[in-house]
Amino acid sequence: MSGEATPAFDRRLDLRLILSIVATGVMSFLGVVVETAMNVAFPSLQEEFGISVDRVQWVTTGYLLVLGLVVPASAFLKRRFRTRSLFVIAVAVFIAGSLLGAIAPSFLVLILGRVLQALGTGIALPLMFNIILEQAPLHRLGTIMGFGALITAMAPAVGPSFGGLIIVNFGWREIFVVTIPVLVLALIAGAWAIRESGEASRAQFDLVGWVLIAVAFTALIFASNAAANSGWLSAAVLGLLALTIAGFALFARHCLRSENPLVDVRIFGNRTFVLAVGIIVIVQFLTLGQGYLIPNYAQIVLGADPFVAGLLLFPGCVLGALLAPISGRILDRFGARSPMLIGTIAIFVGMLLYAILFPRLGLVHIALIYCIHTIGQGFTSGTSMTTGLRGLSDRLRTDGNAVINTVQQLSGALGTGVTTSMIAASGEESAQQVFVLYAALAAVAIVLWSGIFSRRNQQLT
Repeated sequence: MSGEATPAFDRRLDLRLILSIVATGVMSFLGVVVETAMNVAFPSLQEEFGISVDRVQWVTTGYLLVLGLVVPASAFLKRRFRTRSLFVIAVAVFIAGSLLGAIAPSFLVLILGRVLQALGTGIALPLMFNIILEQAPLHRLGTIMGFGALITAMAPAVGPSFGGLIIVNFGWREIFVVTIPVLVLALIAGAWAIRESGEASRAQFDLVGWVLIAVAFTALIFASNAAANSGWLSAAVLGLLALTIAGFALFARHCLRSENPLVDVRIFGNRTFVLAVGIIVIVQFLTLGQGYLIPNYAQIVLGADPFVAGLLLFPGCVLGALLAPISGRILDRFGARSPMLIGTIAIFVGMLLYAILFPRLGLVHIALIYCIHTIGQGFTSGTSMTTGLRGLSDRLRTDGNAVINTVQQLSGALGTGVTTSMIAASGEESAQQVFVLYAALAAVAIVLWSGIFSRRNQQLT
């Protein structure tokens, strides 16, 4: 069957597998690095291009929206094309986007560069986890998934501090320039190392399904952005939300009836997968929401310069990233129950402390509490993904991977959009209200964890 490892494929941990994971991971890493680095650049972009806060956020939201449109097609791309070919195309497109961003004479050209970067990342991001799922030794799957999560989790650590350092010393355009040599090295490594674990087939592209999901995603992102100006209960926002619901409903109906659906929606009949995806959505929402809120709050309210503002996230993100493979190792030896519980509780504690104390916190305290969140992220993200995908049959894991990567991008866009809309409506001083919402979502993640590991669910699965 297309998209699966062939029975003859030898799952082994060697240099080529490691370089394959690193090379494909660099794409998603750089995508998030540039994204979070540009968050720090928002005040500079507003001044240079003369734009408002609701327009400047399209540097991030537009990128995540395009990712949300490309990643759902990853299951088809995986079946239709060779992995190495997809990787080379992805790197070339990302480099073109970096060049456009570096020379952008207008905000529109800058957005176009980000769109190209999103296209490249959208193609490459699922490749890393597909390679791990299909080629990694099964007894080390959790650990290697943790290393994959480490690669992507390090990006929020590097992005804001890297962006602040570059902006202060060289200007925001250099953020794009420095990605190019790294991409060239990744291209060389990936072109040599990537192995094919399955044969490409002449799969048909589900254009109708893709259009329906594109409409739903686009309407949802526009709704979150429109809410910054007119509120969530305005007629325009409610209309867009209705279009979102209709789009997703029609997409699900179409996929159930189609012989070649864009995504096999039967994966949503697996309770463990659905609950794990719910946790992933919440964690990504909170992580990218804070990636926007904290650096900008530090600059606008506390008077920090861009480098210091970006540096606030660095210690926590490094800590969380280093914990990702450790949690994967725990999963391989003892199961996912304990690391996921530790993770969801830590995230809730961090958000609750922010919700209670945020207006009275200085820069150091903000950074320390953020470490609590990232500890939770390190124990939760990779283990939730591995747990959800393990609940699926081998035939459905490519579709499950496509769904997880898609909802991560969508929830990240929503995290940024919802946070921006709340700040735009009430000002930066309303950050505490945002963290009350974050704490409520973190509590929901604990409830989802209990659903995964309840005795009834274990009997069903």
